[in-house]
Amino acid sequence: MTMLIEPVASVRLDLWLWAARFYKTRALAKHAIETGKVDVGGQRAKPSRSVRVGDALVVARGEERLEVEVVGLNTMRGPASIAQALYRESVASKLAREQARAVRAAERAGFSPPESKPDKRARRLIRALGDIDAL
Repeated sequence: MTMLIEPVASVRLDLWLWAARFYKTRALAKHAIETGKVDVGGQRAKPSRSVRVGDALVVARGEERLEVEVVGLNTMRGPASIAQALYRESVASKLAREQARAVRAAERAGFSPPESKPDKRARRLIRALGDIDAL
């Protein structure tokens, strides 16, 4: 069974966020909008705001911040492949999320970035150990 994106002019913001699988329930989507975690065109929105193709959204989920453009509209929640066809994430947003994810993974592994560049003595020790990547 294949689900097609319905040809509608606009959809409620909370319904679109739920259909695009940003949130598991419409109630969670509505709560996120009301608490300011979703911006439409750089402005806070209400759950009943109409979303149209071409609108720019900023969605904050946990530690992630996604900048997406609405590409399609749908009122029904379907498979992830259909949901991902409803929006396009900006390249800058993808890079920022990947970098933040890498930092969080490194912090969990016990790595903390140095507060300053290594001094002359430390650089000699690093070279002596053969860890050239640490420079």
